[in-house]
Amino acid sequence: MLAIVSCTTIDLYEKSVAIPKHSWNTSFKPEFSFTIKDTTSQYQVYLVLRHTEKYHFNNIWINLYSQPPGDSVHKVRYELPLATNEKGWLGTGMDDIYEHRIQLTDPSPLKAGTYTFKVEQIMREDPLENVLNVGLRVEKKQ
Repeated sequence: MLAIVSCTTIDLYEKSVAIPKHSWNTSFKPEFSFTIKDTTSQYQVYLVLRHTEKYHFNNIWINLYSQPPGDSVHKVRYELPLATNEKGWLGTGMDDIYEHRIQLTDPSPLKAGTYTFKVEQIMREDPLENVLNVGLRVEKKQ
């Protein structure tokens, strides 16, 4: 029974960057790079965000800059929900810290080569207080 319920993804890449003084300034844009070799598989990209319970908002607005191999930089703006009035924080929590893994892309094939991503917070509050880490996770669908 356990084999049937097992995971259908393989972690290809995950890296988190600590936010200096837990205060995310718009000028601080963490960068992430990974290499794709298997072009027959499909991949999903997630944002990983950790914050304290004192974070002031139910969401976060970001710009995600991506540069596929041999291509120019693409910018996509996201509004990502972190909490609702009914459920509270949507991520997993331990004590006063919450972690969110939010899917940014649908599963899709990627071409071979090195991909670079950069994350920029674009909230009205600058610096954005009570954010501990931001990261990127890439999963390979089996």
